[in-house]
Amino acid sequence: METRHATVPVFKLYGETRHWPTPDLLHCESIAERSRLHDWHIRTHRHADLLHLLHIRDGEVTLHLEGTDRHLTGPLLIVVPAMTIHGFHFARDIDGHIITLAQPLAGYLSEQLGQMGDVLGRAAHYPLADQPEAEAMATLVRQIDTEYRRPADGRDPLLHALVQALAVQAARRAERRRPMLARRHDKGQDHLQRFQALIDAHYAEQPTIESLASRLGVTSAHLNTLCRRLAGRSALQLLHERLLLEAKRLLTYTNMTISQVSDALGFSEPAYFTRFFKRHTGDSPKTFRQRQ
Repeated sequence: METRHATVPVFKLYGETRHWPTPDLLHCESIAERSRLHDWHIRTHRHADLLHLLHIRDGEVTLHLEGTDRHLTGPLLIVVPAMTIHGFHFARDIDGHIITLAQPLAGYLSEQLGQMGDVLGRAAHYPLADQPEAEAMATLVRQIDTEYRRPADGRDPLLHALVQALAVQAARRAERRRPMLARRHDKGQDHLQRFQALIDAHYAEQPTIESLASRLGVTSAHLNTLCRRLAGRSALQLLHERLLLEAKRLLTYTNMTISQVSDALGFSEPAYFTRFFKRHTGDSPKTFRQRQ
């Protein structure tokens, strides 16, 4: 397990090593949009803090999931949680979408759905042979895609509600049949997931890595080793990425001043926040907001 994790690349979105490309906690695109750039073959990789929901309405795919290859045909739903090793080889006529959730939204949905939220933590594929079920999921995915691509009042809560409805449909499907592929955990992955949950709850307090490691019952050195092995970044980088994501959202979706954003994110001075933001994005907060 150690060797495999050390050799499987960690990407934000496939082929990308830059920061999460949008202030949204959700990314939606057709499968063809990205896979055609890679000759329809998405090579084996994993994500430290992203969850994929692939809806294949029609067409064929060879799915690689945690060491197992399966040839599948739509209609189909595939769930790929964070840290799951996965890859795809799509037919050129594939018809479907991939919805990617950032960790804060994935964690929120899991919490809101209670026991049903477990479906988001299990790597699995679910054939959609039942016609009403297949049509319901296809309708939700189509609505998500439409809403994602246009600015409109209430866009953010509506997108979250639609994704939550999609997760409920997936959970119902999972309850009727045991997942054909189960995600394998190790203790390090559990520590990483708990660390990311702590970041989501306390990032605005700008806690030290030592204090977060203590709450997990590990040393900061051990936590850093886990983060670098499983996520490809240090513990501090993961904390900074969460701060940066929230900064982008506040600058994009609110009228808060730069000083107010700085205070909300736990910076002692707006100048410190500006330097932090520019160091990680190349833009000042003001320039970033103007571009949005």
